[in-house]
Amino acid sequence: MTDLAPSLSPRHQAQGARSAAVVAALASGFLAAGLGLGFLAVLVLLLWITSPYPDSGPGGALHIVADLWLLAHGADLVRTETRTGTPAPVGLTPLLLTALPVFLLHRGARDALTPQDGRPQLAPLATGAWVACGYLAVAAGVTGYALGGPLHAAPPSVAAVVPLTVAAATAAGVWSAAGTPAVLLPRRWHPGAADARAGAAPRAEAAARAGAAGVFALLGGGALLCAVALVAHAAVAQEHFLSLSTTVSGRFGVFLLALALLPNAAMWAAAYGLGPGFAVGAGSTVTPLGAADYPVQPVFPLLAAVPGEGPGGPLTWAAAAVPAVAGIVVGCLSGRAAAPVAGEREPSWRWWPTVWVTALAALGCGAGTAAVAWLAGGPLGTETLAAFGPVWWQAGGAAVAWTAVVGVPVALTVRAVRLRGAAPLPVQTSVAAPRGRVRPRRWTWGRQGWPLWEPRSRLAEEWEEEPGGD
Repeated sequence: MTDLAPSLSPRHQAQGARSAAVVAALASGFLAAGLGLGFLAVLVLLLWITSPYPDSGPGGALHIVADLWLLAHGADLVRTETRTGTPAPVGLTPLLLTALPVFLLHRGARDALTPQDGRPQLAPLATGAWVACGYLAVAAGVTGYALGGPLHAAPPSVAAVVPLTVAAATAAGVWSAAGTPAVLLPRRWHPGAADARAGAAPRAEAAARAGAAGVFALLGGGALLCAVALVAHAAVAQEHFLSLSTTVSGRFGVFLLALALLPNAAMWAAAYGLGPGFAVGAGSTVTPLGAADYPVQPVFPLLAAVPGEGPGGPLTWAAAAVPAVAGIVVGCLSGRAAAPVAGEREPSWRWWPTVWVTALAALGCGAGTAAVAWLAGGPLGTETLAAFGPVWWQAGGAAVAWTAVVGVPVALTVRAVRLRGAAPLPVQTSVAAPRGRVRPRRWTWGRQGWPLWEPRSRLAEEWEEEPGGD
């Protein structure tokens, strides 16, 4: 018998493969959002079930789940049941909750780009975009569900902040899976463009890695400062903890809230060490040089770590060791990247690229610090409660200054130490570039030409095949 069934053309097969890849990327976004919502739902419903005096039914508990999920992305909430009747904003994001959607989105985007047998692959930018679209589709539904109730999401804040958080987390996952974005690499067409791109990718990744390490060093130092202050005021913290609730479930809820806000306290302490400090109410200032104008503070265990009013002293000035250590971390990582092999000059960078990479790492550290500081603070109400936490641009600017001033000398020192005794490089004869206008290549959105992402595997192969490469 003759098979009369029509066969698919290569074009239709390619379209089908692309559609399957799009569906897989969307499913990754749906799954990431669903896992985050499911985790919060289990936690909130557990507290609701064990509470001896629940204020509302399961519907109210699910509304709290939706509110917390949006708050974890940086969106503001609005509290309508106040003593004055005026709606009060809630803009302080528990950073431990933020870590959940960021991790799930990062993992979803990375897994969507992981090659699998029989699964078609899209370009990295397209894959990340479809993962984000799937996630944002769920976020739109959650926002619609969370609009009612005494505590609900603020739609303008959701529309402005949630897509930014989703885009940042997805981009980080795509970067970890696909490599350095070509937007960070040289794009001009000249005889040394290929060599410049091969050298720029490791430098961009080294700057990003050092900047991220600087942010984590600041948060780690801030966590240490906060822990020391809590131990010093342990009696006050215990009194606050016991006074907030008398039931086991209530105290467990207070403990979970304090745990979710621990990264916020670490960021506040890091901003304290950086110099700008933070506020514990409108008009107040808490810096190493002194603290003043405290309003009546809410009763909460973590607020027991706030220093008392009055001028600072040598003990408070010692908090400056936190940004100094962060600058040393940035400098050490940049210096090691500049001289990856100790005692050999061939794969190393010159001093000028080392300075630039360290400066870029300082800018990245400042940007990350500003973002975390923006999430870690915010209003808890009106008037006195309108300002809590650090000012994001002050904390970010101070982080740039500290890591650049400390990091650049440290990076050059580490590079010099690792190159001690290395033979000088042979002098190479320069090749004159062709005369005429240097024309940039066209920006492309696919895999050909200048791709939007330089594949990490190909860069790694070039690095292994050419040990003398930059």
